[in-house]
Amino acid sequence: MSTPPHPALQIAPEVAEALAAGGPVVALESTIISHGMPYPQNVAMATEVEGIVREHGVVPATIAILDGRLCIGLSPDQLELLASDGNVTKVSVRDLPYVVARGQHGATTVAATMRLAAMAGIRTFVTGGLGGVHRGAQQTFDVSADLTELGQTSVAVVSAGVKSILDIGLTLETLETLGVPVLAFGSDEFPSFYSRSSGHAAPMRVDTAAEVAAVMRTKWDLGIEGGVVIANPIPAEDEIPADEIGAIIDQALGDMDALGIRGKDATPYLLGRIIEITGGASLTANIALVRHNARLGAAIAVEYAG
Repeated sequence: MSTPPHPALQIAPEVAEALAAGGPVVALESTIISHGMPYPQNVAMATEVEGIVREHGVVPATIAILDGRLCIGLSPDQLELLASDGNVTKVSVRDLPYVVARGQHGATTVAATMRLAAMAGIRTFVTGGLGGVHRGAQQTFDVSADLTELGQTSVAVVSAGVKSILDIGLTLETLETLGVPVLAFGSDEFPSFYSRSSGHAAPMRVDTAAEVAAVMRTKWDLGIEGGVVIANPIPAEDEIPADEIGAIIDQALGDMDALGIRGKDATPYLLGRIIEITGGASLTANIALVRHNARLGAAIAVEYAG
């Protein structure tokens, strides 16, 4: 079932041992640390999430590029560097060769983390929210590489849905076109990151980690390459209601348009602006949903390894 890790990867000893033994490992992205939250909340969150994964008997593998090295699993000092260094580049798949060749620091997006996790032989990955089709993409063609990666790279991704700054309906349509199973965990409705509801029905529903692992195993045993999306709604006590956050997102989008911000800078700007407008409430919700996703991702990794 497992494939040998790619020789270009620098895999932390505990991650390498777990992979060699067929034990459960969960990949974690690094863009959420460097570009998704302010310092020092970002490093505290990253450390806590790794701890949650460990509590379930699973080895965490935070993925990043440091001095051009493809790192699978980071030390506390490396996490601190990612969280505090202003020269960390946001790296999607297209950026990997450039950042590695130049020996730079890079924080991996969902797409790049998926690719490197697959190269290492890791099948389960936990993040906050997926990228997707941006609002107005009919004119801008701004569609996240997360979607194309999900169409081709065999890693299961646990998130709280797609980021609510995106066009959720068009994102779900694109995932269907790419043949990606979208499983809502314990819900008949697809969640929208800060909120449990989105107004869009869940394509498929699962209620246990064992059900998720069975879908993963069956998909790949059938020779159907590509990812699986597990959309895990934010806990009810931590959510920001959809109508409330919707107005805030509209305000942030208007501010971004006025500044002419586009492309890879759009999402970091919007998340930061939403934190400002909500007085930090969106950051609290973001941390809560990542914790929640880490618990589910660890449970899925245990079931899949079993």
